[in-house]
Amino acid sequence: MNDLKFEMAPETEPERQYFFIEQGAVLRKQKEEELKHPLTYHVTTFGCQMNAKDSEKMKGILNEMGFINCDDEKSADLVLFNTCTIRDNANQKFYGHLGSLNDKNHRNKDRITAVCGCMMQEKGCVEKIRNSYKFVNIIFGTHNIYKLAELVCLKLAGENFVCDVWDKPKDIVEDIPSIRKYPFKAGVNIMYGCNNYCTYCIVPYVRGAERSREAKEILMECEKLASEGVKEIMLLGQNVNSYGNGIKDSISFPELLKEVEKIEGIERIRFMTSHPKDLSDELITVMKGSNKICRHIHLPLQSGSSRILKAMNRRYSKEQYLELALKIRKELPDTAITTDIIVGFPGETPEDVDETIDVIKKVRFDGAFTFIYSKRAGTPAASMEQVDPELVKKEFNRVLEAVNKESKEMAALNTGKTEDVLVDDINEQDERLLTGRMSNNMTVHFPGERSLIGKIVNVRLEECKGFYYVGSMV
Repeated sequence: MNDLKFEMAPETEPERQYFFIEQGAVLRKQKEEELKHPLTYHVTTFGCQMNAKDSEKMKGILNEMGFINCDDEKSADLVLFNTCTIRDNANQKFYGHLGSLNDKNHRNKDRITAVCGCMMQEKGCVEKIRNSYKFVNIIFGTHNIYKLAELVCLKLAGENFVCDVWDKPKDIVEDIPSIRKYPFKAGVNIMYGCNNYCTYCIVPYVRGAERSREAKEILMECEKLASEGVKEIMLLGQNVNSYGNGIKDSISFPELLKEVEKIEGIERIRFMTSHPKDLSDELITVMKGSNKICRHIHLPLQSGSSRILKAMNRRYSKEQYLELALKIRKELPDTAITTDIIVGFPGETPEDVDETIDVIKKVRFDGAFTFIYSKRAGTPAASMEQVDPELVKKEFNRVLEAVNKESKEMAALNTGKTEDVLVDDINEQDERLLTGRMSNNMTVHFPGERSLIGKIVNVRLEECKGFYYVGSMV
């Protein structure tokens, strides 16, 4: 491919990327003739559902270029790592994983190794990879994942190293190819970035400021997905409750939910994640009157101590959180509330942890992701006085014990009930069983035929195993 064809690429997106998808297919074929085998790819995803959604798009782009998906990372011709940097151990896990790709048994001079995602937006990471992992050919960040075809074209056309990391996001570019893990359910980005700047969190620095998509574009995407057989939609954003901020005359998040609910073929609607400071009475009212919005709200607490919450810059108190959570319990009694909890935030005392446990007991969470605080360079909390690790471990165990007790008891309340379950797949441990999820997001295992995958069936919940159910179809 010559320079003239590169110069012919459209300036507008996504038209520009479809141009590079076509040209990349030509370059891919040329490389296959040189290597005498079809080119394969493997994508490894670290982190959250936003990253998983990004990876689906990048898989779609590579498929459109003619690359073949490969389960074996070490034998693939193009390996792509979509990174997470929410905690320091995520960074270390990635570096170890990346290094293993180039050990003496798996070196491949023709392999294209690409790294993207949140870590690439963090100061110093690109330089470290360039200096210590010289076999990496392509680096890009979170703001331009849609440019994968263009970057791969540059590499296939002869560039030794391609790096394209933006300091700030530009326009939101959607309508690019995507490959979903499940044909019957899909995530839909409704917004990107975050404006909250919690003192422990790196996300606003690596994902950028909050940007919402136009409602009409979201609804068009949902309608297209419905036409393809998708039954369950998950609306994604760092803080979905602030959807619409910055868009003139935008509808609110609850209003968006009502519009999605009107789409024929969509049977379930989920959303992730809610910030307690922005969850409105309007949302509760809309959920109360809906037959499609799933009975699950993920409502991160982080700490039950108002003092620690203030230090975290969460912008709500213990009392405000409790008022909201108990209102949800009252108005939506069949709705599961799950949460995130951090133990060991700088300055936290056993008395602060007592406050967290008090919230756990009063709200009775249906589940919780409980983390030991991880110091993140570049965040305000990193310069605060850290808590003794031995004390943190002790307090973490106290919190975990309280969470497990309440969530097991809450789960057991459904024993004997019959619930609608969306069948996801064959059970990984026992192929005689199917695995699916209830509206409240709890997993259920039950006997059934493979033909039921992707369908919603009635299942009697016969035995609670703490964090999942065993049942039978009725």
